[in-house]
Parts: sequence; structure tokens; C-alpha cells
Amino acid sequence: MTTSDYRKALKQLKSKPGKYQKYIANNAPKKRSCGFNRYHCKRCGQTHAHIAKYGLHICRLCFRDIATQIGFKKYS
Repeated sequence: MTTSDYRKALKQLKSKPGKYQKYIANNAPKKRSCGFNRYHCKRCGQTHAHIAKYGLHICRLCFRDIATQIGFKKYS
């Protein structure tokens, strides 16, 4: 189940508190403590190709877009 489906179901269950609590207990996405899904890009949310060095926490594609704005220079 994707995050958008999870949020949509929560909106529908707000009027039924008993079923809402049961749904939260069984279907909430678990907190990640390790692995590549723990970190995600701040801009686009992608989990792969993640750059965490220097506290950036962005994917390589977003890094290419904003590298010059944040002070990185391209050397050839």
C-alpha cells in the first residue's frame, strides 16, 4: 500500500473511531531504523541515489539542479 492510499483511507475512517484505531494499529507504515528507505531526498522524496554527506540529504538528480546555488563548483 502506498502512502497516498494510506492517507486516503484515513480520511474516510475519521467518522468511525473504532475502525480508525484498528486501521492505525495494523496498517500504519513502520518506522525505518536501517536500510536505504530510512533516508529520502528533501526535495523529491526519492530513496535511491541519496547523498547524505555534509548533511545534504538530497538525491543526485536534485543535487545536479542546485549544486551551483549551494556553492559547489564543477571542475573538469
